[in-house]
Amino acid sequence: MSNPQSISSRQSSPVSFLSRPRDAHKGTMGHALLIAGRRAMAGAAILASRACLRSGVGKLTVATPSFNIPILQVAVPEAIISPSGDDAFTQPLPTAPYQAVAIGPGLGTAPATASAVLSQIKECHSPIVVDADAINILAQHPDALPSLPFDSILTPHIGELTRLIGPASSADERLRLTLALAQRLHIYIIIKGSDTTICCPDGTTHVNTTGNAGMATAGSGDVLTGILLGLLTRGYTPLDASRLGVFLHGLSGDLAAQRLGMESLIASDIIDFLPSAFQQISKE
Repeated sequence: MSNPQSISSRQSSPVSFLSRPRDAHKGTMGHALLIAGRRAMAGAAILASRACLRSGVGKLTVATPSFNIPILQVAVPEAIISPSGDDAFTQPLPTAPYQAVAIGPGLGTAPATASAVLSQIKECHSPIVVDADAINILAQHPDALPSLPFDSILTPHIGELTRLIGPASSADERLRLTLALAQRLHIYIIIKGSDTTICCPDGTTHVNTTGNAGMATAGSGDVLTGILLGLLTRGYTPLDASRLGVFLHGLSGDLAAQRLGMESLIASDIIDFLPSAFQQISKE
């Protein structure tokens, strides 16, 4: 493991930073919808929510089971909370009022939830960030994959990706299979890991240059989902949101590791250093 002091935090952003208009208000900064959490998994919704709000959105609505509402209202008072079932997500929601949608963190894969997730994806006509259990549900129902809107963003770790594309004999074969799926469905697939790689619908790949081993911790992926949702809502294209999102995620982790060390880094630390990451790239 490398020394935290050796981590570079001065790498250039791969995407031009969107400035914030002087006359901006919450209605012009976009409204995001996050569908996350089940009973005993409110933490995933909290992490993704806080990361989304730290990524510049004007408003965030979190659809989460009624059981989680008191927890979310205390942990993320800035978010609007919309109940979606008692203990788990079971009813799809209208998405027309929102500029972007993310679904998956902490949802579980129970049959009623799986049915709601598949219906939600079919009813969404704008790009959607699909993470965690929503990816696992799609892997269990591969016939539903073509219903993903064009330019959607999937964020699997290696285990989730294997469920989606099947086993691969090597990293090269895994990348080839992932690129083929991205091209076939016209989506972006972000393979999370030490060299996070974005597979694009045009057959190209982008390898992220930020991040460190301290980010191998529970909840880190939920934070990335929130960042991506925030950037899409702010008006970045799916490609730019993907490239800037993984860069910011890793840069925030690098800044956190420089201050706290890698061994003690937790997902909340990545969120806490997002403002510093934004400040750094805004000065470039």
